[in-house]
Amino acid sequence: MDVDLTYRIDAIQELAGHQDRAWHVAWNPAKPLISSCSADKTVRMYSYTNPSDSSSISFSHVATIPTGHTKTVRSVAWAPSGNTLATASFDANIGVWEQEESEEEDGRKGEWECASLLEGHETECKSVAYSSSGTLLASCSRDKTVWIWEGDAVHPDSDFECMSVLMEHTQDVKCVAWHPVEEILASASYDDTIKLYIDDPSDDWFCFSTLTGHGSTVWSLAWSPKDSYLASASDDKTVRIWRRVAEHKWECALVLEGNERSVYSVTWGVGKPSSPGLGWVAAVGGDGTIRVWQLAVSHFPENQDSTLRHELIAQLPNAHGIYDVNSVVWCPRQGFEDLLATTGDDGATRIWRVQPAA
Repeated sequence: MDVDLTYRIDAIQELAGHQDRAWHVAWNPAKPLISSCSADKTVRMYSYTNPSDSSSISFSHVATIPTGHTKTVRSVAWAPSGNTLATASFDANIGVWEQEESEEEDGRKGEWECASLLEGHETECKSVAYSSSGTLLASCSRDKTVWIWEGDAVHPDSDFECMSVLMEHTQDVKCVAWHPVEEILASASYDDTIKLYIDDPSDDWFCFSTLTGHGSTVWSLAWSPKDSYLASASDDKTVRIWRRVAEHKWECALVLEGNERSVYSVTWGVGKPSSPGLGWVAAVGGDGTIRVWQLAVSHFPENQDSTLRHELIAQLPNAHGIYDVNSVVWCPRQGFEDLLATTGDDGATRIWRVQPAA
């Protein structure tokens, strides 16, 4: 392990409980909750304390959702409101979950119930994502399609109906991700490409750009929290950073290397408030190592050009022991931006903090 890196990755807590590999994890954007999903067909939910001393943060199990999915739950996503959770399963269905009001008069919430089951994909669903408004939900599948579901204006989080089926990819679609502000959807596929979609108000959703350059399956996508950049993780052992250079034109601005095996997941956080530039990108995969890069932009006024700078600031090998690491996600809540969650084939969700090495 490098000894001269400026940050270190400290283990905070292991969240055990799944009976099979843990595929994905999602932080609630509005509440101190985190959820994980697994091949055991369940979603486990944990709350965490919000102490004045953030170094003493602790997590506790608060709920297990059996889901009723008949196969692996591959992906989970919280609505921006934090009140609704979506699940994508290998049984080809999308579940939308809400917590019922408790009949007790003690202010506690009740059980998590399936408010809506979205059907239509022909085979395994691999990913699900909410738009920033919460009124759009995207899903993707091994059936090579991306579906866009539209929510009811009154109940945007749970009542969805399909408004578009996009058939641009030629292979299994692995991931969907919405731009954090605009209604731009990105999808990644086994066909080695990334597709970008927008809505034509007079017609339908359509693919306005195809990003090529990866030499193998693109597993994961993450938008930058600042400006218009997109990160992609691939079976070719790289993370690519794409930059918008015109309204409908994107180009590869940077390739992050150093991974020894497939990169399964990438996440982009704001970093610490004092960190410069475009924030922190973290990636995990088959080599079991968490890597964190700090990204920034260098400007050249003389030719109005700019280039991306990157620095590997932290890494941790064997994050889940001998097991593959399947997902990594930064906490989006203010004050917790240095927290990472990972899931692995060992069935565990692990919480980490990235902090100065000195």
